[in-house]
Amino acid sequence: MKLPLFPLQTIFFPGETVPLHIFEERYKQLIHDCRREAITFGIPVFINNTISFGTEVQLVEVVTTYENGSMDVVCVARQVFRILSFQQQMEDKLYAGGEVLLLDLEYDADNELRKEVLDHIEKLYGLMDVPFTKINPEQFNSYSLAHKMGLSFEQEYDLLQIPKETDRLKFIKEHLKMTIRVLKEINRTKGIIELNGHFKNFDPLDFKDFKG
Repeated sequence: MKLPLFPLQTIFFPGETVPLHIFEERYKQLIHDCRREAITFGIPVFINNTISFGTEVQLVEVVTTYENGSMDVVCVARQVFRILSFQQQMEDKLYAGGEVLLLDLEYDADNELRKEVLDHIEKLYGLMDVPFTKINPEQFNSYSLAHKMGLSFEQEYDLLQIPKETDRLKFIKEHLKMTIRVLKEINRTKGIIELNGHFKNFDPLDFKDFKG
């Protein structure tokens, strides 16, 4: 499958709303082509000076067009792909393109595992004193809160490449368990630091049985 490509140093997951500000001439041309021909385009992730995986997106709306021709647009992310080949410029176009292979993603997973992940997210938010709105496990998937659980850019990129929902949820669960352990230790350390310097009652040691 051949797609126009718009490389960015960011990650979008399937189902996610993608707001973009378009100002370069090549991408203005791309958006015009999307409107006229109803084509989709790909956003490969630029990471470690390479592009290997990304997400196909579909233009939903041109929200604002400015006098200089730049645009605010809204797209929706659809499918994850792996890049097979890359062209700096597609034939007769200003923008890049390439051959991609769409990944066969699975979304089935046990509701108990979904619930475990949600419980860990709620615990994490509680430790950070961040409000959490409960979600029905049946309406939750690994992409729902992917940007809101403290994953690093590299971890989000790893998550993007995992095809099975069960494996994605297990990946997130392990991250959450580790993050919660670290936060608990930080909170414990913070408590110790805050107590330092306060007047305390110490039980005197009895040295009568001590043999030096």
